[in-house]
Order: sequence, then C-alpha cells, then structure tokens
Amino acid sequence: MSEKKTTAEKAIPKQPAASPEPLLKVDGLVKHFPIRKGLFGRQTSAVKAVDGISFDVLPGETLGVVGESGCGKSTMGRLITRLLEPTGGKVEFEGNDITHMSAGQMRPLRRDVQMIFQDPYGSLNPRHTIGGIVSTPFRLQGVTPEGGVKKEVQRLMELVGLNPEHYNRYPHEFSGGQRQRIGIARALALNPKLVVADEPVSALDVSIQAQVVNLLDDLQQELGLTYVIIAHDLSVIRHVSDRIAVMYLGKIVELADRKSLYAAPMHPYTKALMSAVPVPDPKRRGMKSDRILLKGDVPSPISPPSGCRFHTRCWKATEICKTQEPLLVELKPGQKVACHHPENAADQAPGEEVLPEARESIEIVTVGEPEPAEETDAAEAAEVTEAGEAEAATDATDVAEADGAAEPEPSESSEPSEAAGDGGDTGQGGTAQESTGK
Repeated sequence: MSEKKTTAEKAIPKQPAASPEPLLKVDGLVKHFPIRKGLFGRQTSAVKAVDGISFDVLPGETLGVVGESGCGKSTMGRLITRLLEPTGGKVEFEGNDITHMSAGQMRPLRRDVQMIFQDPYGSLNPRHTIGGIVSTPFRLQGVTPEGGVKKEVQRLMELVGLNPEHYNRYPHEFSGGQRQRIGIARALALNPKLVVADEPVSALDVSIQAQVVNLLDDLQQELGLTYVIIAHDLSVIRHVSDRIAVMYLGKIVELADRKSLYAAPMHPYTKALMSAVPVPDPKRRGMKSDRILLKGDVPSPISPPSGCRFHTRCWKATEICKTQEPLLVELKPGQKVACHHPENAADQAPGEEVLPEARESIEIVTVGEPEPAEETDAAEAAEVTEAGEAEAATDATDVAEADGAAEPEPSESSEPSEAAGDGGDTGQGGTAQESTGK
C-alpha cells in the first residue's frame, strides 16, 4: 500500500508556489496641482507633480523610491496613503480600490496604512506630551489596548528605543533622532500592514541616521511590516530596500531589484546618480573613477519636455527621444526601464543618430587621483628649495676656502704686530708657562 502511495506521489508533478498577491497596487497614478489666475480664478495651467506611474508592493518587502528634489516622490507617498486626492489613476490596497474613498471610508483603513513624516520637528504637536501624541491613534479609532493605553504607549516607546519614563515630557525636550522615534512609535500604534516613510532620516544628523535606519529594519523583521521608503540618499536606499524605483520629473524611469540596479543600471539618469555616490572604502582610496555631471537645471513640471523627459540632459538623446515617450518595459528579469537607448542592454531604437546638443549636456570629471597636484607641486618645491640651499652652502664653503687660499703671506712689516699680538695674550702665555713649569 505504501509503495502504491509513493508511486502515485511521484506521478503527480509538484505545482510551483503561487506568487503572493500585491499588498499595494498602483496603476497610472496622476496628480496635477492647478495654477489659477485672474479675478475668477480660472485655471491656466497645472503642475504635473506625478504624471502616470505604475508599480506594486508585495507583502513584507521594502520598495525604495529615489530621485532629485521636485521629482514627485513625496507627492506619490501622500497619494498612496490617501492624504491627497489623485487626479487620475488607480490605487488598490489588499485588492480594494481606495482611489476616491472619502475620509470616513478611509478611517477603518488608517489602521493598516500609516505614514512617517520627513520633519520630526513639524510633525509633532508641541502642546501635547509624548504620551498624548502616541495615544492619539487609539483615541481616534476607538481602540482600547489590553492593559490600558498608558501601558501600551510605554511599550511602544521602549520598542523604538525611548525611555518609558518620559511619558509626560514634551517634544521640545527631545533631540531630532528621538523625535523621529516618537513619530515611528505613533505610526506603529495600531499594528499597520503598510508604512510609508517620507525621507525619515534626511533631517537627522549623519551619526543618528544609521540608528534610525537599523531601527526600521529591526521593526520590519519583528512585526512583519511592508515599507515604501522615500529618500534621495542612495546609500540609505541600498541598505534597506528590496526593490528600487527611480523617479524623474513625475515619472518612474527605472524599477529593479537592489542588486541589479546597483550592479548594472540601465537608464542614463540612474547611471549618473550612481556615479555621484561616494564609496567609503579605504582600499579604494586613490583609485580613479568618472563622475557624470549633468549640466543645466531640471525642466519645470508645469511644462515638461516632449517625448522622454530626460532627453534635455541625456548624452544619448536622439530624435526619437524628443518625439516619442518610452514605455516602462522589462528588458531583464526583474528590471524595468523607460529608455530608447538603455545602458547595459540592447538598443531599443538602433540606427538613430545622437543629437549635437546631447554631446554637450554632460561633463565627465575624473576623481580619486593617487596624489593631488597641489601636494605634488609642494613636494617638488620643497625638494628644489632643499637642493638650492645645499648648493648655496657648498658655494659658500668653496668661496671661504678660496679666500683662505688667496690670503697673502705675512710681510716683515706685519711681524711686529704678530709679536705684539702674541705678547698681548699674557693670560694664555702665563698659563702655558705655569703649566710648563709644573
């Protein structure tokens, strides 16, 4: 019987494990801020802060979002938490469409979706104690935790590395890193499933950033959280993220896992960002590396360029880049890019000629010389000075010897003076005679 059962098990092929459903799914998300002028406030144009982005976030993973200031990262974070009303597109959380839910409809979902704000000074009410700030979610949701609110708040404070005895202190009595920990404790009060962190360490001192980043990492492993972390520091994103989305002027230009993105970036903009990251490795001190400096300013989001939005600053731009907007397509497993002429991949529009202005859009700067020119010049100058001083001393010695050799022999007229000189040294002469007599 057991043999038959074993044979039957072998006959049935094992089905591959189904991929988990995304916790958050964003499709074509758009946010335009209208610009109104005139007496009647008629809309004349709009700031296209987010202009059609799509991505998803799996349960338990961390999606990092990077880009220059003004590219729409923070606006995107407020859209997926529904702190802002989207202009277009769709946002789904656990399969439910939350794009246009009202504040009352969103209230039950606030337990599952929370946000950590960038400014730890402006996000806390200075008139409330820390206990009152962290206990606010319980009061708004009508939740009474087991053991009481105060005990739960003190547990949360201890969880994020704060002293529970500081329950009755005010925000101004804490440092910037401690205030950010208070904001994290408030976000974790209702055990959320998704946490959106909007540049959580950019306002902190460098010595404190690593502590807060490690805290977020530990909390994710302990509580099973899902993160969307927005930052402009590529080193922080590399440390905490599983996948990374690179934004430029309201668009996602590249979306890939951490290893693929840092090993072989595909979009030229991503490559330029990577070239600017300093590598804190003493073994690489003195090694040469090329840094790509993008000339010019980022175009205005009020009237973005046609076609590819990066073509005005790209060194590979062609005519198709000016007229046709590239789609975000998967060129390698797990790596999507929106570019006609990607790096480290096959050209999507071969045969195109690079525009003349594209060749002047960047500047390549070589950094990491073995010996800086100033130090080399200073060393050479010191060697020259030492050589000159030695040569001058030699010349002076030669001159002195030459003077001594050219000195005339004493004449007869000079003998009396020498004799007088000898006799005048009575002290020495007396001493010599005394010593001789003895």
